[in-house]
Amino acid sequence: MNGPGPGAPSGTVLEKAPPPAPDDGATGGGARRFWSARRIPAGLLALLLLAVTALFLYDIAAVRADRPAMAWRRELADQMAGRPLDDAWVRVGAGVATVLGLWLLLLALTPGLRSLLPMRRPHPDVRAGLDRDAAAMVLRDRAMEVAGVRSVRVRVTRRRAAVRAVSHFRELDEVRADLRAVLADTVGRMALARPPVPAVRVRRPGRKG
Repeated sequence: MNGPGPGAPSGTVLEKAPPPAPDDGATGGGARRFWSARRIPAGLLALLLLAVTALFLYDIAAVRADRPAMAWRRELADQMAGRPLDDAWVRVGAGVATVLGLWLLLLALTPGLRSLLPMRRPHPDVRAGLDRDAAAMVLRDRAMEVAGVRSVRVRVTRRRAAVRAVSHFRELDEVRADLRAVLADTVGRMALARPPVPAVRVRRPGRKG
């Protein structure tokens, strides 16, 4: 089941999942990232293979029907038979094929969906994820409630929540301490499996840093 449920906040994703492995933990300590379906790369690769296969099958059927092979296949066979392995074009083709193969292996072996932060799993058969932009929006809204904060920019990654605030009154150390307390409480309430660590910077208007 994908998409937010009836009571789920915007930016969350829920899906049915098999019972967790022993190291997955109901508290979310070993919660795994969501895997992308890779629909676009898989669809493009399938279409490419289908087109190449259909072209070769058509040419083979034509040859079996006593018709001449296509000119491009005869040229390709002559080039492959006549060019040495250290030829520049052979190396370029091999390099392109290698890079493409490594890219496909990378897509197959990595989860993807880096924008989804896994949440803790109080129920073994349900997984939930919070979108990074949604998490950043919640942290920004809470940070704006701190006295003295004029504007806030928040960027959430898997490990950190970088918060840059501008304060137009109060001491910067006091604003920074309040921000850290509010952000730590907010991150804890998000129920993330691996809560990002808030990194807070506070400056005066017109200053960079």
